[in-house]
Amino acid sequence: MSDSSGQLAGNAGIASTTSGLYVSTTFDVPGMRITRYCGSCFGVVVRSMGFAKGIGASFKALAGGEVTQYTRLLEDSRRHALDRMVQNAQVLGANAVLGMRFDSSEIGQSLTEIVAYGTAVVVEPAS
Repeated sequence: MSDSSGQLAGNAGIASTTSGLYVSTTFDVPGMRITRYCGSCFGVVVRSMGFAKGIGASFKALAGGEVTQYTRLLEDSRRHALDRMVQNAQVLGANAVLGMRFDSSEIGQSLTEIVAYGTAVVVEPAS
């Protein structure tokens, strides 16, 4: 059962997506047992800040403090990568992703790659 935040009640770190697929940073879902491993799944997003926003962010960086333009860009990119990972897991026939992680890297001077990845599995209630 999940609360209004999408978290499974009493199980921090495990969320049920709107598609009904569980995503966990741990390697199990409490109260469930793994019945099949479907393989690795991932979602990749490559983003650019854009020239105009990049100039504004550069001035903000010079002044110090949080660069909210980059924060918003990275938050949106992580959500997008997570959505793509969930879609990839569903294509593999999974109803859960375990060991989910994010990774990021720079491509050139203006592009950022965000990857969400984990292990796609099928889980069912433990008896």
